[in-house]
Amino acid sequence: MDAKGRTRDHELKKDLDATVDARRELGSDYEAALVESFLEKVEQRLDSTVDRRVRRQLAEQQMVVARGGSRPGKPSSGDGGFGERFGLGIVTLLLAIPLSAIAVVNAGLLGLIVCWLGIFGVNAVHSTWRGPWSGGRSRGRDRDSYSDWE
Repeated sequence: MDAKGRTRDHELKKDLDATVDARRELGSDYEAALVESFLEKVEQRLDSTVDRRVRRQLAEQQMVVARGGSRPGKPSSGDGGFGERFGLGIVTLLLAIPLSAIAVVNAGLLGLIVCWLGIFGVNAVHSTWRGPWSGGRSRGRDRDSYSDWE
């Protein structure tokens, strides 16, 4: 836990001690109001922590989308990132060798041109197409990497 988290925990402990002391001085007549006041402080702290986490995650998601990445450990989101494009390029080049030979044997030069236009077309369409799953995913950190009170 960082110094900021320790400071906030210390402040919360001070607030609790002050509430308990006030209850002792004022008696049980004010107990409900004192407890409600303390719980409001805890709720405000929780709200600010959740707001901070949501803002951080949204910022991370926006950065991932801007970079065209996907979440580590998850499959690519279909956004045509470098790895996916590179893989398709390698596969199409490997398949181009036997396809070119078949095209030349069966249709000559015209068959070779048609074959390579098809290979080019597949790669061109894939590099520009945005499917229904396109869009980045968050590279969010593990939940445990954040302090509960930061």
